[in-house]
Amino acid sequence: MKLIYPAIFTPYFDEGGYDVTFPDLPNCTAFGDSLEEAIENAADQASRCILTLMENGEDVPPASDHSEIEIDDPDDFLNYIVLDMGAYSDAHAQKSVRKNITIPSWLNAYGEAHHVNFSRILQDALLSMTQNRRSDRD
Repeated sequence: MKLIYPAIFTPYFDEGGYDVTFPDLPNCTAFGDSLEEAIENAADQASRCILTLMENGEDVPPASDHSEIEIDDPDDFLNYIVLDMGAYSDAHAQKSVRKNITIPSWLNAYGEAHHVNFSRILQDALLSMTQNRRSDRD
């Protein structure tokens, strides 16, 4: 599942790099010596923060609308960061848990015929539920 989060980039002109903060992910920051590196590091760090929340059973915060985000410094700018949580969790998840599920046989046949990754679908659905549950409470 892919998520999109706004990030605020703060340039440090004397060195050409950027600090990155996430309005929706407290205590989640990144930096880079170039814009490209800052974007890559921001995606990695935000994915790590969200994966940690999920592994701890916590809700994943929904992304704010860009119009709700205030930027104080005129040199700062907002950019969206795309997070591929499926790929990130496959590469970095600390543990996996095996779950057996029961589905109708016709649905299983359909899934197998179409090479469906049942685990990925369940993971994506559960991640979506964590975001919806959080936004329902707000």
